[in-house]
Amino acid sequence: MAHYRTIFISDVHLGTRTSQAEMLLDFLRDNDADSYYLVGDIVDFWRIKRGAVWPQSHNDVLQKLLRKVRKGAKMVFLPGNHDEGLRAYCGSHFGGIELIDDAIFEAADGRRYLVIHGDQFDVVVRYARWLAFIGDRGYQIALAMNVPLNFVRRRMGLGYWSLSAYLKHRVKSAVNFIGDFERSLSEEARRRDVDGVICGHIHHAASKEMFGIHYVNTGDWVESATAVVEHHDGRLELIRWCDQMKPERSHAITGREVEIAA
Repeated sequence: MAHYRTIFISDVHLGTRTSQAEMLLDFLRDNDADSYYLVGDIVDFWRIKRGAVWPQSHNDVLQKLLRKVRKGAKMVFLPGNHDEGLRAYCGSHFGGIELIDDAIFEAADGRRYLVIHGDQFDVVVRYARWLAFIGDRGYQIALAMNVPLNFVRRRMGLGYWSLSAYLKHRVKSAVNFIGDFERSLSEEARRRDVDGVICGHIHHAASKEMFGIHYVNTGDWVESATAVVEHHDGRLELIRWCDQMKPERSHAITGREVEIAA
């Protein structure tokens, strides 16, 4: 089992058909840390209001996280827009989990990072919530199409491929939105006089320098199955679990996901 100083995870969207909960559970079994930051949208209350999809794997993820807390790990939860109801409880502790709106995280090498979900810098979420809900439904449709598409790809001996991610990277407006979001978060980090920012929200994993700021996005566990880990020397690494997990486990997990989604 790999051990890190800190693990950052966001956008799991438990309660939805498209959450890669089993893949996240596999990651949590193989990776441990002294501290965990859950950077928003862990549970999708938008979807739960319309009727939850909650297989056993979603319970297992929550139980695994709570077990890590009981074993002594520090766990910080920063709610996102899909679990924003929990923001009313920021400043509180529940079951050893600290709820806060944002945080200043100091890495082992002394660098300081703003940790925040990021929806606060999404103009659609802030000023046109109705449009955000419509966009969320369209995104869910694109994600749902990933399931039969990858079922066929596996039959053909091909690897996982995300149609929704492909569209997000090819549609000009989506590309522009991602760029604007990254710039806004980098500017906020500079305003707060820190070295970088660690965020989620847009389901687009990244680790890069922007305007002298280290911009890090944890990605998601819907499309990309990504997390950010801090090594004991303070170095941050973006992990794409699909690329690292054992092939036989990947096939077993994705096969079960097809059954759940059917």
